[in-house]
Amino acid sequence: MHLDRAKIHVKAGDGGNGCISFRREKFVPRGGPDGGDGGKGGDVIFEASLHLSTLIDQIYTQHYRAQNGEHGKGKLMHGKKGKDLIIKVPVGTIIRDAETGELIADLDESGKRALVARGGIGGRGNAHFKSSTYQAPRVAEKGEPGEERWLELELKLIADVGLVGFPNVGKSSLLARVSAARPKIASYPFTTLSPNLGVVRLAPGKSFVMADIPGLIEGAHEGAGLGDEFLKHVERTKLLIHVIDASGCEGRDPLEDYHIINREISLYNPRLSKLPQLIALNKIDLPQTGKNLPRFLEFFRKEGKRAFPISALTGEGIHELLWATYGLLERINEILARKRERKHVSSSKLVRKKFPPFMIRKEGGKFVVEGEKVRRAVVMTDFENEEAIMLLHRKLRSLGLYSALKRLGAKEGDTIRIDDFEFEYVE
Repeated sequence: MHLDRAKIHVKAGDGGNGCISFRREKFVPRGGPDGGDGGKGGDVIFEASLHLSTLIDQIYTQHYRAQNGEHGKGKLMHGKKGKDLIIKVPVGTIIRDAETGELIADLDESGKRALVARGGIGGRGNAHFKSSTYQAPRVAEKGEPGEERWLELELKLIADVGLVGFPNVGKSSLLARVSAARPKIASYPFTTLSPNLGVVRLAPGKSFVMADIPGLIEGAHEGAGLGDEFLKHVERTKLLIHVIDASGCEGRDPLEDYHIINREISLYNPRLSKLPQLIALNKIDLPQTGKNLPRFLEFFRKEGKRAFPISALTGEGIHELLWATYGLLERINEILARKRERKHVSSSKLVRKKFPPFMIRKEGGKFVVEGEKVRRAVVMTDFENEEAIMLLHRKLRSLGLYSALKRLGAKEGDTIRIDDFEFEYVE
């Protein structure tokens, strides 16, 4: 079972119906309309929480529904708004529309929220439709249905630093040494079957989050081994620490391992290959490492990468690696902050686009009308009430729909479709 992916269905609350009611009091023989409005349906909202680490709740509960708005009542009593449904997910959750694949939200900060389904607005009661020529309206609007959709959730770890390298090079041991994380550690490949997070604290106010990404092998970008199940977790990191078994005790060439891992990362996502890398030459506590170390240090010096001989077992060299990591992170964060500031300034100058109230296209001999205002007018109409149907036609006429249909060549008897409703065009 994968605890970092889930598919769920969400349904926002329907708006309450407006009320048809007339004032009835002993000494008021001709009381006017006093039907109240329906309440708005509740929204469906996602919220990122640091207290969660998997999507297990969404795996076992696939259907979510917010509360409906209450119906309006007489004496101008409006219905109560439906309660919003807040779904808490781990920080790092990405939300996409399951049908289109469109990115809806990236909840990459604690407390960040995303509205994924809006509750329907409440219908207006008959008190709204009174006029000098329409003294006793027996018409009210139905509540608008709440939005509903299927969503795909994907959890990607939020970490400043990602540990990458072949299986059994000492990534889990390093994480356990520098943080309070306690990953499972053993001397066989693929010990780590899920990413582990640890907070590295160097001094008061100086810390960062490190992720132990499970071991990669050749072909990982195509799913070999644990492959692409876990490569995605390095996407959010700001820099990588590439852990290498400098002893070569597994019978592999450490430098060849280095090239294989970088190739797999690049094939999975070229952007990741551009992330800064620090090299941790691990297992210097083993005798055979001494022979290899000068060659490795010279190689990475020519590559322009900083290499740190360390021992995750004894702790030797780790202090220098961590402070170098923290210093590099500080510089990266300053650059990112300046980019966000420029982006915020440029986005504040954007002019909101104006869209037409509706669009019309011909499909199979029918005129299909799309647009929020016309859709809302139709779905909130009570088609069992003749006065409500007359009100709908007045709304559509005032929006200019009939004039537009006529200009497009609509003739008497042509079928017009709005949402799931169809009706005949009448001159």
